[in-house]
Amino acid sequence: MVVYMARRMIETGFTEEDVKIEGSLRPKCLEDYIGQTKVKENLKVYIEAAKQRNDALDHVLFYGPPGLGKTTLAGIIASEMGVNMKVTSGPAIEKPGEIAAILNNLQEGDLLFVDEIHRLNRQVEEVLYPAMEDYCIDIMIGKGASARSIRLDLPKFTLVGATTRAGLLTAPLRDRFGVIHRLEFYSAEELTLIIQHSAKVLNVGIEKEGAQELARRSRGTPRLANRMLKRVRDFAQIKYEGVITEEVARMALDLMEVDRMGLDHIDRNILTTIIDKFKGGPVGLDTLAASIGEDAGTLEDVYEPFLLKNGFLNRTPKGRVATDLAYHHLGLEIPS
Repeated sequence: MVVYMARRMIETGFTEEDVKIEGSLRPKCLEDYIGQTKVKENLKVYIEAAKQRNDALDHVLFYGPPGLGKTTLAGIIASEMGVNMKVTSGPAIEKPGEIAAILNNLQEGDLLFVDEIHRLNRQVEEVLYPAMEDYCIDIMIGKGASARSIRLDLPKFTLVGATTRAGLLTAPLRDRFGVIHRLEFYSAEELTLIIQHSAKVLNVGIEKEGAQELARRSRGTPRLANRMLKRVRDFAQIKYEGVITEEVARMALDLMEVDRMGLDHIDRNILTTIIDKFKGGPVGLDTLAASIGEDAGTLEDVYEPFLLKNGFLNRTPKGRVATDLAYHHLGLEIPS
């Protein structure tokens, strides 16, 4: 089951396929960025104020489900501020010396983007505290009785952190971010505009109704919308005249087992398991995970957020419960 998940059509995590297309599809300035209106408005003010003061932007933390544009926004901040962006990730930095080397190589005003920042280990995190607060790092030289600490000054920089699990961030690290934003799922209207823009960049013919059909099934996630656009483009190219119509989009996504609400066979399996095996719930997370042959953490972080947000599932003190909407969507009779 876990092996199949990596090939899941509606997987919102970053895949190798996304590397090839996201670079060209990502907007380069706030003006071109679609959606996340409140975040955009606030960032515009902070960036303009920092530029007027000729100062580095305060440290920024973006959190929310994968695929909503955290990396894109970091790139836009660097572009709007006119500075270089260095990119790394929490799991890639294993030793304090590695983060110290990265920080020491930054230029004045540079932006350091750390993806999955909640996965930094504690020793690395402690190097970041004085770096973020006082723009300096403490380095130990020598060993034993002759060991001494020296303080290195750093240029003013902006740390932009991104995480899908803000609750796992330690309080001292979270408190050092001056700007914290949660990214929300996108509306169907916003996704329609994103799909139309991406189609223009990829030179794909698409009708508005076709873009709307794709948007409805994209689970509120631009990354998924762009990936679906690529797949549906193939069907339009081979079976039709290269134009994505509503009929083409519906036919292609039905073949890929993504239904009109954006649920795939794994989502439907979760709901039918709760309904058939546990009479609609409540059922505990571990029990449900074992029943579908999936890891409990994956179930909670990857599958549940969309089902909860769209009203197919409820969390109660006793466990997970399938809602009336889940019965209705699966064509099952709601128990009295």
